[in-house]
Amino acid sequence: MPDYLDLVPTERLRAQIALSPDAETVAYSSNAAGTFDLWTIPVVGGPPRRLTCLQGQAVRQIAWWPDGESLVFTADRNGDEQYRIYRIDADGHNLTELSTGPDCQRILADDPFSPGGHHLLYAANDRDRTVQDILIRHLTDGTERRVIPPDEINYTPARTSPDGRWLLAAGFRSNTDIALYLIDLTDADLKATCVTSEYGSGYFVPGPWTQDSAAFHLCTDAWGEFTSIGRYTVNPACMTRITQDDWDVEHIEAAGDLFVWSVNHGGHSVLRARRKGTDVELPDVPQGVIDAIALSPDGHRIVLEIDTATRPSEIGVLDLATGFRYLTDVRPPALQVIDPVEPDLITYPASNGRRVHALLYRPHAPGPHPVVLSVHGGPEAQERPEYAYAGLYQYLLHRGIAVLAPNIAGSTGYGLTHQKLIYRDWGGIDLDDLDHAIRHLHTLPGIDVNRLAVMGGSYGGFAALSCLSRLPYRWAAGVSFCGPSNLVTLAQACPPTWRPTVDAVLGNPDADAEHLTRRSPITYADTITTPLLVIQGAHDPRVPKDESDQIVAKLRTRGIDVRYDIYSDEGHGFTNRANEIKAYGDIAQFLLAHLTGE
Repeated sequence: MPDYLDLVPTERLRAQIALSPDAETVAYSSNAAGTFDLWTIPVVGGPPRRLTCLQGQAVRQIAWWPDGESLVFTADRNGDEQYRIYRIDADGHNLTELSTGPDCQRILADDPFSPGGHHLLYAANDRDRTVQDILIRHLTDGTERRVIPPDEINYTPARTSPDGRWLLAAGFRSNTDIALYLIDLTDADLKATCVTSEYGSGYFVPGPWTQDSAAFHLCTDAWGEFTSIGRYTVNPACMTRITQDDWDVEHIEAAGDLFVWSVNHGGHSVLRARRKGTDVELPDVPQGVIDAIALSPDGHRIVLEIDTATRPSEIGVLDLATGFRYLTDVRPPALQVIDPVEPDLITYPASNGRRVHALLYRPHAPGPHPVVLSVHGGPEAQERPEYAYAGLYQYLLHRGIAVLAPNIAGSTGYGLTHQKLIYRDWGGIDLDDLDHAIRHLHTLPGIDVNRLAVMGGSYGGFAALSCLSRLPYRWAAGVSFCGPSNLVTLAQACPPTWRPTVDAVLGNPDADAEHLTRRSPITYADTITTPLLVIQGAHDPRVPKDESDQIVAKLRTRGIDVRYDIYSDEGHGFTNRANEIKAYGDIAQFLLAHLTGE
């Protein structure tokens, strides 16, 4: 019988791909050598090449230099999310750091080079830890110009117009309150104008410019519950809708006269394209989740990073003439001998007449099966049909354990109203949706609800702890990795640039302290009697280690069975492959022991 390690992919990719200007080489971030390094692979296929050998660092964003001779990338250390900027030749030589000054959050623009490649554009909070400015760095003399955002706004640069005049930037207040700004690069004062203010607050995400610099594309919820694509004409100022999808639009890219986007259709990605306003029929791609898109300059090739429930995240090429082919193969050996499980996309009833979407994974073998309630992070994220947790789902299924992964209130993908239900209501409507999920399990044949566990990471860890402490079920086991236990201390310790978002989505630690305390698992820790596995990164900037320390200490004083694993070289999640494999392997064995006795 395969062990968990037999289902672990040979490497994990990081949803970052960049296609060289000549469309011959794909650059990406992979942990094949242990940590997330920069790799390249020929578009025609062939062996990959490792460009960096970082120690304790992990590559995040990637872009090619306009001449194709080198690349620029960001990397942090031990998961601290304090990114520095580096340049390296395409042959892996001459690694140099471009960033100067203190550690801070540096974020490259979507297209970080100005036309001609004279300037590098990125955001940083080096001037004020609570504010994210835009910096425009001259690549010859190293001088920098700075654009400071309005109060309670954090800038992220996107793309420069082809004529070099306009920089398109996003101004964030929260995940659902994003405005767009045009910055005049020919103006000595770098004047910024909010071009979406007349449409009110909402979700406006920048996309590619048109070739003539007269307009840019954007993704917005201005026309309804779901995001669609608009085109904003600069002069005269005008925004028009160009797609009518009934699900959220995600990635948008353009090259030549080809315009490509993906739609999140109930969790699966659907790829669409137009050429000169006419729909293009695309060859089929694997049914799964598209994590990244890059186009060749002539628009004849589309490079995708795509993840499916039965095959790990991989890089592939969609040639409009010949179809789709994978460039990488990270499949673990066990996928050659076992039949992986595809999830059923279901809905179940919740309060106030709502229905909650969920993924239900059932083992192939006959039941009744113990079940794990798996809660995604975010909370503004979505459980989707992916090769989840480095093969953990498929291992549990192979060992006879079912998985229910719901998209409760706060999840993305099901409309703005559903997403915003959780705002300032953590531990309220979301916990009620989880209660209804368990009630639904009681109605399903082949499920043994007397053998029930809950797990989650980040927000999902908070939800798992909330279930264990506040829902009246007989839990067999619980797992929380990087999970908040005290919403007051979580809000107090948020990254400085997150303050407006945290106030809007979670609550203010001073003004809302009483409410946040009532919703915190630590408040109800005395009701937890379930064996618990807690996993935490020591350098986590989003959910500090103190969050796990608090709940573990409270439970251990009562003699509750708590296993606490701290990873000294990790932050929020895993950048070290060995750590990731050990942690998920430990989760697998912990759940197996408490749900099946093995």
